[in-house]
Amino acid sequence: MAEKPGLTEGANCQLFAYEVLRHFALHVPAWRSSDLWADTGHTERVRASRPLDLAFFNAGDDAWGAHVGVVVGEGQVLHLCAELGRPAVWRLEEFTRRERYRTLLGFKRLLPEDGSRSGDERTES
Repeated sequence: MAEKPGLTEGANCQLFAYEVLRHFALHVPAWRSSDLWADTGHTERVRASRPLDLAFFNAGDDAWGAHVGVVVGEGQVLHLCAELGRPAVWRLEEFTRRERYRTLLGFKRLLPEDGSRSGDERTES
């Protein structure tokens, strides 16, 4: 990825998700999905999602090449949808109906600037 990636460099699901978060003054390093999934310094895995958490989907259990979207609430995820050629909001169930998104790897929440964690919602890495 470019040092300062943005949507003008060509959209993909990660860049789209990062731009959505930036719109809400949340910043995440512009990593590939597998690096972001492995990260514990800027994000944490959580069991129960809330709006502005990141959702990771793939065909299997590997985060390499995972599709990334932003949770908008009520079991819905905003993502850059290649199938439609534009952003879309899908219910979690809609992802499982597609082979390449059938596995919900889980959710990641950005940590506050002070690095504090959310507590009991955290999952084991």
